[in-house]
Amino acid sequence: MASNLKILLHSRPAGAPTAGNFQLEFAPVPVPAPGQLLLRTLYLSLDPYMRGRMSDAPSYAAPVALGEVMGGGTIARVEASLHPGFGEGDLVLAYGGWQSYALSDGAGLTKLDPALDPPSLALGILGMPGFTAYMGLLEIGQPKAGETVVVAAASGAVGSVVGQIAKLKGCRVVGIAGGPRKCGYVVEELGFDACIDHRAGDLPQRLARACPDGIDVYFENVGGAVFDAVLPLLNVQARVPVCGLIAHYNDTTLPPGPDRLGLLPRAILTRRIKMQGFIIFDDFGPRFGEFQQAMGDWVRAGKIKYREDLVEGLENAPAAFIGLLQGANFGKLVVRVSH
Repeated sequence: MASNLKILLHSRPAGAPTAGNFQLEFAPVPVPAPGQLLLRTLYLSLDPYMRGRMSDAPSYAAPVALGEVMGGGTIARVEASLHPGFGEGDLVLAYGGWQSYALSDGAGLTKLDPALDPPSLALGILGMPGFTAYMGLLEIGQPKAGETVVVAAASGAVGSVVGQIAKLKGCRVVGIAGGPRKCGYVVEELGFDACIDHRAGDLPQRLARACPDGIDVYFENVGGAVFDAVLPLLNVQARVPVCGLIAHYNDTTLPPGPDRLGLLPRAILTRRIKMQGFIIFDDFGPRFGEFQQAMGDWVRAGKIKYREDLVEGLENAPAAFIGLLQGANFGKLVVRVSH
């Protein structure tokens, strides 16, 4: 008989997550009550923001409770329905979390085109990461033709899309990524003008050489040493959309080195820099349809390329997520839970 594999938060990490922070549990497949539907998870999205939800520090989203299923976006098929709005076999975008089956009352579900191939695109280029790149760059970054746009984590699910949209807008685009393989992909496949390997040393000097006219837009999703290298190069009236700080998610103390806090407000003031954080569905949720139409057109026309890093089996999600925080993935990280 089928069972429901769940991955629970067993303990809160102190620094980087370990396998011991997760617990695998097998439970009976739940049975829907009137008004509910049973979802079978096909794909699970793994994203850096999940690290914040493993902690109980104040944040924009409530933490996962100890002993509860890890949260996450999913693509699921309706296995059984006692809900008038959904039928057996419907393909949906959901938030079922790290488990094989989930119950839903229909709230927050989005029906997907059954012809979407692969369906996991709704977790990546046509989902939250693509939406983050689209709105963050165009609404906050506001790139103009001829400007220099720098993108951190340039081969990742968000950064790769940011850079390609910036190229469509006529910008010079410089990516920052980890390792020659990722940098080669960013330039040769995605069409960036240059890509700097942040693991190769001398990052500030090499970034300065790649940006002789300074930086007009920096899309921030990393922080740490990358932002230290970017800050001196930001031009007057530069724009900095901030969607993540993966370099700091495992921090338990302040970073080493001199106190650099005073440098940032001084730069913001003297160079009139606009730096704005955003939470994509909180700030731009009503425009998701607009994004899907535009991005779908670009993808179908071959103007935007994407890459998935597919992991087989829900039991491998913890190791894959730990690797994600270390930069081990190459492209949008997705777990195939069932076929």
